Amino acid sequence: MSKRMRKVVWMAPAAIVGMAVFIAIGGTVVMLLWNWLTPLLFGLPMITFWQSVGLLALGRILFGGFGLGGGGSHRCHSRGRIRERMDERWEKMTPEEREKMRQGLYDRGGETSPLD
Repeated sequence: MSKRMRKVVWMAPAAIVGMAVFIAIGGTVVMLLWNWLTPLLFGLPMITFWQSVGLLALGRILFGGFGLGGGGSHRCHSRGRIRERMDERWEKMTPEEREKMRQGLYDRGGETSPLD
């Protein structure tokens, strides 16, 4: 058996166990918080474990999307690309252009330049 195949064979059960643990802990926490707060604050009924799991799933659908990547990962990548492009432009500027850019940024922010 190849090294990659052994890794997949080991990771599949670990992922299933990890999801089951997440569902068990998350469902329990949501159920306890809901049953502790909402009946007293809003007069809503208490919920069961499976209803709390459903709330977790609904929250994931409405706010988290279906992607397997971490939340917001696409935003981090685009910020990195923007930063790289800005750094490239900055490197191509002359010292006078850099100073003009700095001054313009400070003027927009209503601050004074630290070089003044």
